[in-house]
Amino acid sequence: MSQSSSKKSADRDLDHVTEKYTYRITPQVEKSLHQPEVARQYLPDARELMTTPGEDPDPIGDNAHSPVKGIVHRYPDRVLFKPHHACAVYCRFCFRKDMVGRQGEVLSKQEVEHAISYIRNHPEIWEVILTGGDPMALSSRRLRVLMEDLDQIEHVKSIRFHTRVPIAAPNLINADIISLLSAAKTAITVSVHCNHAAEITSEVTDALRSIRRAGAMLVSQSVLLRGVNDNRDALIGLFKALTENGVKPYYLHHPDKAPGTGHFQLSLREGLDLYQSLRGHISGLCIPQYMLDIPGGYGKVAIDSHNVMIKKNHAEIIDRHGVVHIYNNS
Repeated sequence: MSQSSSKKSADRDLDHVTEKYTYRITPQVEKSLHQPEVARQYLPDARELMTTPGEDPDPIGDNAHSPVKGIVHRYPDRVLFKPHHACAVYCRFCFRKDMVGRQGEVLSKQEVEHAISYIRNHPEIWEVILTGGDPMALSSRRLRVLMEDLDQIEHVKSIRFHTRVPIAAPNLINADIISLLSAAKTAITVSVHCNHAAEITSEVTDALRSIRRAGAMLVSQSVLLRGVNDNRDALIGLFKALTENGVKPYYLHHPDKAPGTGHFQLSLREGLDLYQSLRGHISGLCIPQYMLDIPGGYGKVAIDSHNVMIKKNHAEIIDRHGVVHIYNNS
C-alpha cells in the first residue's frame, strides 16, 4: 500500500471513530496537545474501533442500580445524579463513552423532578454525587436550580461534583459557578479529574484557587493509563502538583473495560507494583487509594487490600457482601 493510500485509510479509520464516539476538545486542551501524555487522552485513535473480550458499554453496572432515570443508587448512603450526559471534552478512555456526547441525554424538567423526589423520599441518602456527563458543563441557570433543590433536602449533608471542567475548561469556573458554590448550605466537595501534571497550567491553578476560596473541599480522581501516567515519576509529579494546588489525591482508578479502551489497559499486577513503588518516594498526604470498580455493578475495592488476590491470568476479588468475582487480568 502506498504512503498516500495508508494515510487515506488511517483518516477513514479516525472518521469512523469520531462517528462512533463524540470528539471535542477545548482551547485549554488544544494548547497542551504538544504534550503526548495530554494528547493521548483526548485525540481519537483508530484502536478505539477494536473491542477486546471483557469490554462492556456499561462496565461498572450503572444500569443495574438505576431506580429512576438519572439516579444510580449503588451504595446505601449516597447516589449518583446524572442530569445530563454532555461534557466540555470527551476522554478517549471514558467508562461512559457509549453513553455521553451524541449518544447521551439531557433529563427533562419532569425527569429532574422525579430524580429529586427520589432523593427526597430516601432519608438514608447522605450524599449526592453530581456526575454525568459533567455537571459543571451545565448552564449556570440549570445548575443553580439543581443546587437549590438539593440544598433544601434536610438529610442530604454532602454534595459532590465529579468534573473535568477545572482542568480542561477552567474558563467555565466563572463568577456564577463560584457564587453558587459559596451560597450552598450543604458541604460541597469538588472532585477534579486529572491524569498528568502537564494538565495543571496557570489557568487551572487559578480555577482551583477560586473553588477553594468559595469554601469547597477539593479532591482528585485519576485513572492509571498506559502511555499517560504508567510510571512512577509521572504519578509522583501528578500527585505532588495536585497537593500543591490544594487538591487531595483521592482515587487512582484502574481503567474500566469500556469498549475500545484496550490500548490504555494495564494488568492489575502492573498497576499494583507501580502503586506500591510510590511508598517512601512521596509524602503519604499525596498518595490516593488505588481502586477497581468490579465489573457488573458490584462496587469498588481497594486493589492493595486482602480482598484482591492476583493470580497469573486472573484475579479473585471479594466485594463488600463477601461474594467472590473472577476478573480477567491478562
